[in-house]
This record gives sequence, structure tokens and C-alpha cells, in this order.
Amino acid sequence: MLNQTAWWKYLVILIVTVTGLFYALPNIFGSDPGLQVRGARGLAVESSVLQRVESALKTEGIAYKSVLQDETGIKVRFRDDETQLRAKEVVERALGTQYSTAFTLLSGAPAWLTDSGALPMYLGLDLRGGVHFLLQVDMDSAISRARERYRDDIKTALREDKIRYRSVTLNSNGDLEANIRNLEQRNQAVDLLRQEFPDVRIVEDENRPGLLLGQFSESLVEEIRTFALEQNLTALRNRVDQLGVAEPVVQRQGDDRIVIQLPGVQDTARAKTILGRAATLQMHLVDEKNNASAVESGQAPAGSRLYRFRDGRRILLKKRVIYSGDNIIDAAASLDTQTGGPIVSISLDSAAATINSRITAENVGNRMAVVYLEFVSETKRDENGNMVLDEQGTPERVTTRIEEVLTAPVIREQLGKRYQIEGLDSVDEARDLALMLRSGALAAPVEIIEERTVGPSLGQANITQGFRSVTVGFVLVLLFMMVYYRVFGVMAMTALALNLVLIVAVLSMLQATLTLPGVAGIVLTVGMAVDANVLIFERIREEIRNRNSPQASIHLGYDRALSTIIDANITTLIAALVLFNFGTGPIKGFAVTLSIGIMTSMFSAIMVTRMLINWHYGGKSVKRLRI
Repeated sequence: MLNQTAWWKYLVILIVTVTGLFYALPNIFGSDPGLQVRGARGLAVESSVLQRVESALKTEGIAYKSVLQDETGIKVRFRDDETQLRAKEVVERALGTQYSTAFTLLSGAPAWLTDSGALPMYLGLDLRGGVHFLLQVDMDSAISRARERYRDDIKTALREDKIRYRSVTLNSNGDLEANIRNLEQRNQAVDLLRQEFPDVRIVEDENRPGLLLGQFSESLVEEIRTFALEQNLTALRNRVDQLGVAEPVVQRQGDDRIVIQLPGVQDTARAKTILGRAATLQMHLVDEKNNASAVESGQAPAGSRLYRFRDGRRILLKKRVIYSGDNIIDAAASLDTQTGGPIVSISLDSAAATINSRITAENVGNRMAVVYLEFVSETKRDENGNMVLDEQGTPERVTTRIEEVLTAPVIREQLGKRYQIEGLDSVDEARDLALMLRSGALAAPVEIIEERTVGPSLGQANITQGFRSVTVGFVLVLLFMMVYYRVFGVMAMTALALNLVLIVAVLSMLQATLTLPGVAGIVLTVGMAVDANVLIFERIREEIRNRNSPQASIHLGYDRALSTIIDANITTLIAALVLFNFGTGPIKGFAVTLSIGIMTSMFSAIMVTRMLINWHYGGKSVKRLRI
């Protein structure tokens, strides 16, 4: 008999509907302002930290809705934004710099939903808001590091030209001082340095023969500042991309600040830690000859320097850097198959690979150390935790240089382009370190001087109108379909309502970010979703006019309209995919929701309405269709 739905189709529709409702359900519960606490540099968050957080909040009389600890750290939920702001200062003061405290938004969905993997979809800054960071680039540190590089380059240039010198140092003014040993070579040195370093003003000291001063020109200082800002922008964009944040904003503000907005970011504490770290690696050979005596006496011979492992043990390394994180082109975190410990697999560029191959071949049996180097820039505070201001009223900042030896393994064989780093404390630290190495080192340390959750950037009125447009569009289409197609129109709108639920469910399952242009895509989908039903219903009416029976008209209407529906939706889907691949920002958000809407609408328009119509008319003796 015509127009009977197979049992397996009922089962498929039931499974899809129940699954869609389940994954769409968390979106109706909203979210609460909260704090997330993570260990800095991979430090594990112990249960005692949870007690310290609770104790600090209770001491200050700050009420919180809930506090819990999971594998990502500690999450504290509050009732309003003001309480969240007060709590952040209290928690940061209680935990110190060993832990990272960041704003976040925590879903209000019940635990049984979230534990089952049903999470709300992300909303962009224009709908939900997100986290806003204002980063201050430490330009003084960038210039200081540039002076150190020029000092080393001047030493190299003098050595290669066989000009003997006593020392090349930096004085208190930041000027370079080259003390030439042989006065007869002074003019030769002046000519050489002026030729090799045209941006550095070389001046002879009349009072001290043989002493040459190198002063940075204004153009060179400005070039260093510009490079530091651009390099940091590039590195931070790479880090944000690898954090998996959809449609972020990374842009410069003024001459030394960077604005980063992360819409709907979930792990804000990790994002804060990754963005604020100016970390890299350096490779040094161990001074095997003098290591034992230097460790015992605490005195390092010329050309070497004492470093410390993370556990406090000292080791003597040669000062010469074999290569650094700048030579790393790829890094991936994983677990060692033999020890089970966290490792980072490194790939070097061709220049560093050549150096690595030569150095390791010459030093088989000796050790090579991996030094973790990080610059931490933060606001200087007094004993009471208040910011220290300079004469102009600007907060003073202090940059701390952290140097730790991660590992110093024995070179067993000649190495090349790839090798592994061990000695990391946790998988999280290995993952974060690999991310930073892949994205490139920061040219200068940065400090997060402002952090806040931001509201919708387009205004609450636009947001309300955006969601109202979905409702108005749905109601108008509903009225038209009910008036024009009667019972068939009601069934089409039932499928359309399910289609909206499925769009939200798919966005939630994919953890995609919905923006205002994405809402526009949903509005367009509301209109387009009934196109397929319009084609089918008009085909059914045409078959009725051709004097076919009602049951045959239904059957032929669906069969003969199917190819047209598929063609129309595929061409629209191709356009949406092109928008996604070549578009940026809001255009991608529009393309994502449009693509999802096209696929879910084909399911609802073809399968669901056919099932409803068969359920209503199938197996009956129908003389007239209400269409």
C-alpha cells in the first residue's frame, strides 16, 4: 500500500530527534560568571589549593554558588560580575604567582547533562561576550635584549677581523663599550664597526684611548620597538589559533599594547597562561671538564656558567648557545613509550639541523643540556600588595628572567633534524611548551595589565532584534504555510521547529561559536528550510490537477520533487563552503550555520514531513487532500 513509512525510518527519526533535544537542552540554562584556577607552567593543582581558595573567599566575606576541582583545575561560580571581580583579586593574592587565575563563564546546565558530554554552544563576543585581555609589551626589555645581541655580534665581528680587544660590555646608560687592546688597530675597529653596524653610532672616547662607544640611533630604537610589537602580534595570533578559539580578535593598540578578545573561550586560565609567557629553549653543551669542581665550589670558570635543574641541582654549562627556540619549526607533545613520561618532539630548521649534526657528532659521550628560558613581566607591588607607581604615576614593572635546565642527556649518537625533550613535569606543560614553540617566541615579554569579561559588542538592542528576527520569521512562515497549505503546512512547520533544534544541537556538539552573522544564517535557513516542502507540496497539487488519486499524488509529489530539492540544496551548500574557505571572521560564522541548516533542513523536510504525512494519510481511503 502506498505511503507507508518503514519501521527503520521511524527509528532513525526517533534517534535523531532525541539526540538533538539532548544536545540542545544545555543551551536553555544560561551561564554564571566564574573563576578558573590553573597551575602556572604545568604545576598540578592539589586539593590543598582548593581549601586555600575557599578559606580566602570566606575570610573576605565573598559568597559563591559553588566551587569544584576537576582535571583542568579549580572552578568557582558566582552570582554576579561584581562578586567575580572582587573574588579574582582575593584569590590571586592568596595563591601568588604559582597559579593562574582567570575569568570564565560556567554553564548553568545540571551536572548530569555536562557529565554526559552535552555542553552549550559557544556564543561570540557580539552575542555572549568573552574574555578581553590588554597586554603591555615590555619595550625596555626588547631594547635591552637587542643591545645584548649587538654586543655579541660586535665580539664576533672583531674576532673574525682579528682585532684584539679586552672586553665588549654594556655600560649603565645602555651604550656598548668596546675596549680595543691594540691601539694601532683602533681606526681599523672603528671602520669595521661603522661598516658592519651602520645603525649604531660609533664614538671614540678622547679621555680613554682604545675605548669605543656604540650608541643606538633613534631610527634603530624605533625599528626594534616596531619589530617587537609585530613579532609579538604574529606569535600571539599563532597561539590563539592553536588554542582553538573561533573568531578571535588580536590587534595592536598604540605603540606598545596588544588587545586580544577570545569569544566563548572555555579554558580561560590556560589561555591567560599561554598568552602571557615569553618562553623559549636554548641548547648548551655541559662543561664536563670543570663541572664537578664548579658545582662543589660554586665558582664557574671563564666561558662557562652555573645553571640549576628544577629540583635545585647545579650543573656547569658552556655559555655558547648552540641554537635556540627560534630555530624550531615544529613541536608536538606526547608520551614516551618507554618511560611513560611527557616529552616534546622537536623539528629544527636546516641551519640548526646542520649545527646539531656537527656538534653532536663531535661530542658523543658528553652531555647536551636543554635550558628553559622565560621572561615574566609583572607590575611591581609593595608589601601590602598595592601597585608601585613611578614619578609620572605609571605602574612600575619588573621583569624576571627564569632559567631552568630541563634535561641534560648523554649524546649517544649523532643527531639531526629531529629529537626529543624530556624532564617536563606534566602532560599539560609539555602541551603548552609545544604550543609556544610552534607559534614562535615572543620578541619581548608581555604583561596582562587588563583582563575582563566583555558584554556584547554590538549592543543588547541588536542582539534582541537578532533573536526576534528568528521568531518573527518563524511565525510569518508558519502563518503562510498554515493558510496556504493547511494540514500539510502544519506538518512542514513541525519539521521546521525540529530543524531549529537540530541546528542548535549540531552547533553544541561541534562546540562551534555562534555570532550575530550566524544568527542571520539561521534566519535565512528558516526561510530556505520550507523551500523543499513548497516544491513537494506544489508537485502534489500538480499531480492532483492531473487527476491522480490523493495517495498517488503524495507518492509522486515526493518522488518527482526530490532531484530538484537535492540540486538546489547542493548548489547552496557549495556556495556556503566557498564562503567558509575564503571568508574570514563573521563571514565564516554565517557560512557555518547556513551549511548546518541546509543539511538539517533536508533531513526534516524530506524524511520528517514524509513520516508525518504518511502517519496522517497513509493506509487510509482519502478522497480529498487538505492542501
